[in-house]
Amino acid sequence: MNILITGIHGFIGSHLLTALREDHHIYGVDIVYPEKERLKCTYGWDICFCSLADNHLPEFDAIIHLAGKAHDTRNRSSAASYFDINTGLTREIFDFFLRSTAKKFIFFSSVKAAADSVPGEILTEDIIPCPKGPYGESKIKLKSTFSRVPGNVHFALQEKNRSISCVLP
Repeated sequence: MNILITGIHGFIGSHLLTALREDHHIYGVDIVYPEKERLKCTYGWDICFCSLADNHLPEFDAIIHLAGKAHDTRNRSSAASYFDINTGLTREIFDFFLRSTAKKFIFFSSVKAAADSVPGEILTEDIIPCPKGPYGESKIKLKSTFSRVPGNVHFALQEKNRSISCVLP
């Protein structure tokens, strides 16, 4: 299976590569390009914005979207940059999936889209999302990208033999 993973060189992407690389052909999209064992290629972000006919990408069976702008603990990033990257980029990647022949789209959001801290010992599906700050707010805004799908915690949609799986608050 050909799998494209955005944020391939991040924490989760690196571990996912390790778990999947023995049985699949893994391609990445990221802002850095280190070579990794059994990673076919890392593309820059500009490749996703090309028309599919012009970008010379292999056909992917699945797209796993992990990339995003992480919370800035030093408070140096503008609020707009979170929305441009976390909301805008996810919409671009989802549109890329819709134009592609990939059969699976998997997206993971962040707990920060639901709450800035966990009340009690665990965060449950009953929480009413109340993000604090641009990082969490940009993540919760993604619900509009996937608003045609019922449910507010996670969903899977079968559409024309394509599955869309998202974990959202």
